[in-house]
Amino acid sequence: MEQTTLRPHGSTSTSETVPPFAKWAVLPIAAVVAVAHFAASFAGGYWFDEAYMLAIGRNHLDWGSADQPPLTPLLATLMDGIAPGSIVALRLPAVLATTAAVVVAALIARELGGDRRAQALTAGAQATTLWISMAGHWLTPYALEPVQWLVLVWLLVRWLRRRDDRLLLVLGAVAGIAAQTKFQVLLLCAVLLLGVLVFGPRELLRRPKLWAGAGIGALIALPTLVWQALNGWPQLRMGGVLAAEAQVLYGGRPGIAVTLVLCAGVAGTVLSLYGLWRLLRADELRTYRFLGVTFLVLYVFFVAVAGRPYYLGGLYGLVAAAGALGLQRRREAGRRRWGWVAWPAYALSAAAAVGMLMTASTAATQSGIAGSGIAQRTAAAYHALPPDQRQHTAIVGQSYIVAAYIDSYSPRYDLPEAHSTNRGYGYFPPPPEHEDAVLYVGSNPDEVRPYFTEVREVAEGGRDASVWLCTGKHEPWDSLWPRLRHLDVS
Repeated sequence: MEQTTLRPHGSTSTSETVPPFAKWAVLPIAAVVAVAHFAASFAGGYWFDEAYMLAIGRNHLDWGSADQPPLTPLLATLMDGIAPGSIVALRLPAVLATTAAVVVAALIARELGGDRRAQALTAGAQATTLWISMAGHWLTPYALEPVQWLVLVWLLVRWLRRRDDRLLLVLGAVAGIAAQTKFQVLLLCAVLLLGVLVFGPRELLRRPKLWAGAGIGALIALPTLVWQALNGWPQLRMGGVLAAEAQVLYGGRPGIAVTLVLCAGVAGTVLSLYGLWRLLRADELRTYRFLGVTFLVLYVFFVAVAGRPYYLGGLYGLVAAAGALGLQRRREAGRRRWGWVAWPAYALSAAAAVGMLMTASTAATQSGIAGSGIAQRTAAAYHALPPDQRQHTAIVGQSYIVAAYIDSYSPRYDLPEAHSTNRGYGYFPPPPEHEDAVLYVGSNPDEVRPYFTEVREVAEGGRDASVWLCTGKHEPWDSLWPRLRHLDVS
């Protein structure tokens, strides 16, 4: 145990004794999470977002794309290079990130002063968050982001206690890496800085190494930001696209408001709400008040812009840690009235997490069947073409999902690289000019019909995407492609 001096509540000096890390309570929880998600990795085929990451990594790896920074596609292509075609190997980084998030959440509880039980409660809450329980083994940006945000919070909380400015340099580097995963971390950092400015401790803003760390983070993030600038900042236009999708997927802002809370899980929701209240009100946590304000501001912002219900997944561990510390203080004061609620709540959380993991397996199986079917149907139509015509025929998916499925399964079915006018694919190079015919894969070829002399269906696929052969292209791809490019999935 670290031996330092205790401080009075609400003081600016935050060096104090912390309990030892509860490894015998936390690590078994993390191990269960690792085993569960590793086992789930064997189920089904590529989840459509995984297929997208793999397609970008294999064929279009760059410093950025319209809607994705490059880190996840880079990991996808690295894992695919190590074990080609292995979905289990592909998902290993996501499993490790989800497992690490459990440990880091417990470390935050420890830094706040949480004992063995508080650390275990926090780890259990992090382990049973609903969205992460479902998606924590899919190699997607939203599976990697939670641990990155939690590490940022842990570094901040640790700095507040130790005042070791070297942590601020690491903080900047982690923020830069997180920006190469998802751009939401830039919003997180901005809100954190504003929170410190308004609520303190303002001493943090006077530390040169904070700004040196910010410079390190900016250098790490700079390449993908430059890519966005050179391509007209398509990421900024994604907000409206996602808001429109949220209405259909989640019931709009009311649905987002509810799911942003409930995604913390059964026990996690209760613990997080209590922890948020304590961060905002308890004298003991006054130094950390800006963290509670950050959670609240981001919640309001994500509801206002109709974001995704998993956008707060990297902060549940923080507020859960504050809630667990509050329960510890009640125990220490002899107030155990609500202690009996904890175990049933965690039992329900575990059951819900298992249910979400089973749902993920079912969803991945269905996604794999659909994706493989689309690729197989496309391959049958493509290989049925005369050899001379195949050399002049491009494959174009109606949506990025269709194109990503075709690309992900292309080694199995001997298919060339797919194209699409949708999302990131629309910003990738168009088909070469000598490919003046198109196999269009989707539910409706109306977007390309005006630009070809003949469009005829060659393979019926129903809702899983039919295949049309389009011949007699009217104009060059270089002039046609920018007009067809779009971000919404339609």
